[in-house]
Amino acid sequence: MGNIIREEFNITEETSGTRLDLVLSAGLEDYSRSFIQKLFEKGAVSVNGTVCDSKKYKCSKGDFVVIEIPEPEKLEVEAEDIPIDVVYEDADLLVVDKPAGMVVHPAPGNYTGTLVNALMYHCGDQLSSINGVIRPGIVHRIDKDTSGLLVVAKSDRAHAGLARQLEEHSINRLYRAIVYSNIKEDEGTVDAAIGRDPRNRLRNAVIAKGAPGYESARSAVTHYRVLERFGKYTLIEAKLETGRTHQIRVHMAHIKHPLLGDELYGPSKNREGAKRQMLHAAVLGFVHPVTEEYLEFESPLPEDFTKVLNKLRG
Repeated sequence: MGNIIREEFNITEETSGTRLDLVLSAGLEDYSRSFIQKLFEKGAVSVNGTVCDSKKYKCSKGDFVVIEIPEPEKLEVEAEDIPIDVVYEDADLLVVDKPAGMVVHPAPGNYTGTLVNALMYHCGDQLSSINGVIRPGIVHRIDKDTSGLLVVAKSDRAHAGLARQLEEHSINRLYRAIVYSNIKEDEGTVDAAIGRDPRNRLRNAVIAKGAPGYESARSAVTHYRVLERFGKYTLIEAKLETGRTHQIRVHMAHIKHPLLGDELYGPSKNREGAKRQMLHAAVLGFVHPVTEEYLEFESPLPEDFTKVLNKLRG
C-alpha cells in the first residue's frame, strides 16, 4: 500500500443537507463517485471524528469530514477505440478538438472513456511519458464540459518545450464564452489570484490578498473582449495568460458575469437551453517545440453552442 492522501472538508451552508458522497465526489474532481463510495465501505471516511460508513449521510453545517485516500500502487489505463477529432499530427505532437462531455484523463476508479484512453488507441505507445501512466502526453487540459482545442505531446522533448511555453504564457489560447448580463465596456482584464473557495470546497474562487488561503492561491490573469451583446447576455472572447483550474469560469463569476449554463459558478435557472457551461476553446497557437515553426489552429463553435447563440439572437 502506498501513502495515504488525507483530505479535510468543513461543511458549510451551501452543502448542508447534501449527501456526503456527492459532496466528496464534487470536491475531489480527480476521483469518481464509485471510487469514493468504496472508501466508505473501507472505513476511510469520518465525520466529526467518527467513522461514517453511510454514503447517504446528509451533511449538516459545521460537520468536519476527513477522507483518507490510499495512493494506488499501480495504475493501468487501457487503450479504447473512441473516435477523436485530430486536427493536426506529426511525429512529436497532435492537436485534438475535444467534444464537451469528455474527461481529459483517467482518475482512480474511473479509467475508461477519457481522451487519454482514446489517445492510447490512436497513438499506441507514442505518447510522452513525462506526466506518468495516468496522463501520458497531457500538457494542459480543459474541463469535461468545455469543448475545443488542446495540444498533446507524443515525445518527451515536445512535452518539455510545450510545458515551458505554458510557464512563459506564450501559448495563444482564445476561448469563446456566453456570459450573463450586459458587459458595458468593450474589453477588460481580470488579474486576481485563484485558490480553493474556503466557504465551499466544491469550487475555486478569487482569494483576496491577506484573506485565508491566499498563501496557497495562484496568480491568474484573464483578458476579455466583447464580441456580441444580447441585452441579458454577452458573447465574449477570453484570452488566457495563465491556466488555472476553472480560470475563466471563476474570473467571470467574480466580476458578476458567470458563464451561461455553469451551475457551479452561476445561476441554475434561466439557462436558455444550455446543457453545459457555454465555453469553447476556439484558438490554439504555439511554437512547435521541435521545428520552431509557429502553428495556430481554430475550432468552429460546436452545434450546441451555436444553437444557444441563435436562440439569443432570435
